[in-house]
Amino acid sequence: MSENPDQPNINEAGKSKSNGSEQELEDAVEGSDEALQKTKSGSPSTRRVQRPHSSPPRFVTVEELLETAKGVTNMALAHEIVVNGDFRIKPVELPEDSLEKRVKEIVHKAFWDCLSVQLSEDPPTYDHAIKLVGEIKETLLSFLLPGHTRLRNQITEVLDLDLIKQEAENGALDISKLAEFIIGMMGTLCAPARDEEVKKLKDIKEIVPLFRAIFSVLDLMKVDMANFAVTSIRPHLMQQSVEYERKKFQQLLEKQPNSLDFVTQWLEEAADDLMNQKYKNALPAGGGATSSEDSPMPNPVAVQNYAYLKLLKWDHLQKPFPETVLMDQARFQELQLQLEQLTILGAVLLVSFSMAAPGISSQADFAEKLKMIVKILLTDMHLPSFHLKDALTTIGEKVCLEVSSCLALCGLTPFTAEKEAVLKGQIQAVANPDDPIRRIMDSRILIFLESYLATGHQKPLPTVPGGLGPVQRELEEVAIKFVRLVNYNKLVFSPYYDVILSKVLVPP
Repeated sequence: MSENPDQPNINEAGKSKSNGSEQELEDAVEGSDEALQKTKSGSPSTRRVQRPHSSPPRFVTVEELLETAKGVTNMALAHEIVVNGDFRIKPVELPEDSLEKRVKEIVHKAFWDCLSVQLSEDPPTYDHAIKLVGEIKETLLSFLLPGHTRLRNQITEVLDLDLIKQEAENGALDISKLAEFIIGMMGTLCAPARDEEVKKLKDIKEIVPLFRAIFSVLDLMKVDMANFAVTSIRPHLMQQSVEYERKKFQQLLEKQPNSLDFVTQWLEEAADDLMNQKYKNALPAGGGATSSEDSPMPNPVAVQNYAYLKLLKWDHLQKPFPETVLMDQARFQELQLQLEQLTILGAVLLVSFSMAAPGISSQADFAEKLKMIVKILLTDMHLPSFHLKDALTTIGEKVCLEVSSCLALCGLTPFTAEKEAVLKGQIQAVANPDDPIRRIMDSRILIFLESYLATGHQKPLPTVPGGLGPVQRELEEVAIKFVRLVNYNKLVFSPYYDVILSKVLVPP
C-alpha cells in the first residue's frame, strides 16, 4: 500500500497474468540492462480538494535508493525497447583526448607489451596467452544457444585450459593452431555483417596483433548478440510491457509517494483551461465546457487529450515535465520541434501560393519544389544558433526568385517589385508567434491532432483542415507518432489519471 493516502494504488491491475510470466519478463529486462551499460512550482487550484504541494518527507536507506534506481532503469529500458522500434545497443566510443580513453590506451598497451615480451622469451612463457584463451573460450560459449551442443563440445574440447597448460609446460603448444580454431569458430557464430572483419583476421600472422584483433572483433560480436537478445525479447516484452511498466511505477510510487505531483498539476491545469477556455484560440477545446455553473463538466477523456496537446506547447526549460511521460520527454520535444517547423513551413507556403498566380500555384512540380526549398532552409530550426528572422529573409528571396522564374516559363505576367516587397514582408512576418497566418496554421494543426486523438487511432486519418494541404504528408507522419505515443501512455497510466481526475472534476 502506498504510504500517501492521496496517491492511487494500482496493484490490482494486471493480476490476471501469471507470476511466472512477470518473473520471466523481469529477468529478460534485467539481462538486457546488463548488456546495455547505458522542480516543483505552481499553485493549487482554488476549486480542488485541498492537498499538500508535495508528500511528507520520508527517510530512505542507500539500499532503497539503489533498488529504486534499478527499478526505474529497468522500466525505462523496457519502455525504450517497446516504443523505439529502431532501438539498438551501440559499442562504447570514448571521446577523443579524454582522460578515460588515454588511461585505457596506456593500460592496454602495457598489457599487450607484456604479452609480447613473454612470447619472445626462450622458451616462451604462455601465462598471459593462456588467460586470454580462457577469456575467449568463455566469450564464445556465451554466444551459444541451448541447442548448440555440438559447438559447445568442440569449444570445450579444443580450448581445454588444463590440456593447454600441460602442452605449454612440455613445449608442445601450438598457439597458431588455437588461433586458427578460434577464428573459424568466430566465423561460424558471427552475424553476416561481421564476416569481413573475421576474414581479415586470417591475414594477421603475428600472435600479439592477432589476439588484439580477435578481442576487438569479439567486442563487436557481443554488441550484435545483445541486439539479437533485444530483438528476441521485444515481442514478449510488448505483450507484458503495460503491466510491467505499471507495476514498476507503482513500486516507485510506494517508495516515493510524491511521484504524481507534477502529473496532478498537469491534469489540473488542463481541466482549468477547458473549464475557463483560456486557450480557446491557441489549443482546441477537445470537448471542454465553459466555466458557467450550468455547463457540464469536461469529459475525463477530453481532459486527458487536451493535456497531451499541452505537452506540444511545453516550456521544457522552465516547467517540470509530468512524471508519467518523463521517459518520453525527448520524443515530445522532437514532435514539438517538428510541429513548429511545419507551422512555419505551412504559413510560408500559404502566403506564397496566395500571392502567386493561380496558374502556377496549382502546379504540383512548382509546389513541391517550393516546399523543398523552404524545408531545407528550416532544417536547422532546432539548433541554438538558428535565427528564424534571417532564415525567413533568405526564404523570401528564394521564393520570389522561384515564383518569377515559373511565371516567365509559363508566359504569365511577371512579378512586380511591389508584389515582391509585399510577399517578402508577409514571409518575414511569420517570425512573429502572433502573426495571424502563423496562428491560424498552428491552431489548425492542433485541431487535426485533437481530431485524430478522438478517433482512437483509427484509419483513415481525419480530413486535413484547409491550408494544410501542402504539408499533409509531413503532418500525418507526425500525427501517427504522436497518437501512438499517447495511446501507449494511456494504456500504462490511465488508472492513475482516472483517480486524479475523479478528484479534479468535481462539480462546483
